[in-house]
Amino acid sequence: MCWISIDIEADGLIPSKYSMISLGAVVVEEGLTKSFYAKLKPISDHYQPQALAISGFSREETLGFDDPKEVMLRFKEWIEANSQSKPYFISDNNGFDWQFINWYFIYFLGENPFGYSSTNLRSLYQGLNRDMHVHFKHLRKTAHTHNALDDAIGNAQALLEIVKRYNINLAKH
Repeated sequence: MCWISIDIEADGLIPSKYSMISLGAVVVEEGLTKSFYAKLKPISDHYQPQALAISGFSREETLGFDDPKEVMLRFKEWIEANSQSKPYFISDNNGFDWQFINWYFIYFLGENPFGYSSTNLRSLYQGLNRDMHVHFKHLRKTAHTHNALDDAIGNAQALLEIVKRYNINLAKH
């Protein structure tokens, strides 16, 4: 498997009514050199100012971002070029990030290169620690900034540290 750490920022709570504003991804491997970042133009007139504020962008800025279909096509091509095996989606909050990525891929391209599943990094760490209250964020080296690429890299750094500490083989099928 090729693990890809993903983070998104959105201007609301659900895809279709609201929009994914930015997308960051990085292949989880030493060096974290294979990364993807894009900013997407809104797909609807609806947005929640408080949600958009988290991303640091204004509504006016987002209206000048890239066409979502073109971004998703570039992202799919990036995944194919950087995955030597089946790509596997992991994020800090996969319930949120996954819903946007899956919806955008299906809506704009008719398919999702990740298939039908994803993994939540926090749940993985909690399971390894047998503690439902523990969090992995102290394992990040890159600060959590709400820049989608920074956050994807920070989560990938944490996953690499988890792999090292628990002697986990990510490549095993």
